[in-house]
Formats: sequence, structure tokens, C-alpha cells
Amino acid sequence: MRYREKIDPHNGLLNVRSATPLPGYWRYLPSPALAPFVEHFWTVEWDLAEPVLRETLPYPNAHIILEPGICALGGVSTKKFSRVLAGKSRVLGTKFQPGGLRPFIDRPVSALTDKVVALEELFGAAAADLGRRALAHTDHHAAIGVIESFLLERDPRAVDELELLRRMTARIAGDREMRTVEALGREFGLGVRSLQRLFREFVGVSPKWMIRRFRMQEAAETLAAAARVDWAELALGLGYTDQAHFNRDFKRLIGTTPGAYFKALADKADG
Repeated sequence: MRYREKIDPHNGLLNVRSATPLPGYWRYLPSPALAPFVEHFWTVEWDLAEPVLRETLPYPNAHIILEPGICALGGVSTKKFSRVLAGKSRVLGTKFQPGGLRPFIDRPVSALTDKVVALEELFGAAAADLGRRALAHTDHHAAIGVIESFLLERDPRAVDELELLRRMTARIAGDREMRTVEALGREFGLGVRSLQRLFREFVGVSPKWMIRRFRMQEAAETLAAAARVDWAELALGLGYTDQAHFNRDFKRLIGTTPGAYFKALADKADG
């Protein structure tokens, strides 16, 4: 089977003024049978003379990660992801939809938040050689086909909660006016506690975290494109009534203050 390549400008890379795109980074859409569960498959391949640091914003998605010697599932991470790429290697990944992992496993997705576990722990011995079988193919489509077959053999059921979460995620990601859990609940007819239970069971993070995460992506993209910044206006535009609160959330997710992040972008662009 041939998989359609996914084109999406939002890759979550931080320090984008200085971060040259990886020479080998591809994303592919899943087959219709897996679309309710899987957002896309991805592969990264590199052959570098010098090590390169890559940092990305966290997403409300779990991933299957396959690379030489590693066959694992990464739960949703609540902090930025950092990795030094060196030498020559490749990684195959499966990015689940928010909530899309839940039909495959026997526990709330929140049990895996900020954790990386061996795939065998979740899927048994059948998962032991998934990485070897998929990585044996240099052709992306053949490698993805191995992963797809493995997931379809698990016979997942597209429960109603997945469609609801898909709509919620699209609303949060696409509308910067969506700033509070209460507003999200009003739009979708759910109370705050019901939303919290839904997200804990299916997504692995709170609805408040998801809202803040997408607002911080907008902040990082704004800073990357700006020559100068009106900090009060930026904070207000993202739904913050005071700049100090915005600064705390930015640092909690990205690891540095907005001012320091902006200065680092400018320094690297000048250097």
C-alpha cells in the first residue's frame, strides 16, 4: 500500500530561526481503518558529521517509537522534548490521535504520561520484534505497512469519545479565543469534572494543559517571526490577564522565559 504524505507547517520545532530542517523527515497519513486512532506515521533519518540538538514542544499525543535497539511507547510528555542527533540512524514513529491510544491498551492513558515503556509491556510478546520487522524495510511505505498490520490486528473500536476529542482538539488548536476549560465545556455541553475525567482516561493530560499548550505554540511561533515584541499585548492576545502568569506558563512548558527565548532566537539569527 502507498501512504499519502502529510504536509503540515506546524512541526513543534523550537528555536526555528536557527533550526535547519532535518534532511530526512517525513509524515504519512494512515489508512482509513486507522484514521480514528492514528494522526500520522513519521520517520526521521540522519547522517550527520556534527551532532545537532533538536527541541520540540510537547503534543497531547502518545507515540510508538521504533529505532535500532528500541521498541517502545512514549506517553504524552508535559515538557519539551530534547534530543541530540549524531552519526547515522533512523526512527520510525506512530503518532496517535489525542485519545487514540486508549482503545489499544488496558489502562487509562494518564498512567503513561511522561513515561516511556517497552511495547511488550502493553502488547505482549507479539510486539517484541515489531521494530526489527519494520526497520528491515528501507521503503517507508513497506515499513509503515508492518506497523499498520500490527495495530489492526489489535482490533481497536472507534468509541464515541474519540470523535468528541477530535472536535475538541481541533477547536482548541484552531481558536486562540478558546482559553478556559469552562468555555470548552460550555461549547461541548460538558461540566468541568466530566471534561477532566474524559481527558484523564483518554488523552493523558488535563484539558487545561492542552489549552495552554496550544497557546504556547502560538507564542513561540509569534516570537520566531517577530523583530520586536509588545509583551503585554502578546500575553493579552493569548488570554492572559497579566504578563507574569504568561511568563510562568511559558517557562513551565518550554523551560525558559519568553524574554530569554526571544533573545536566544535573535542571537542565533545574528550569529
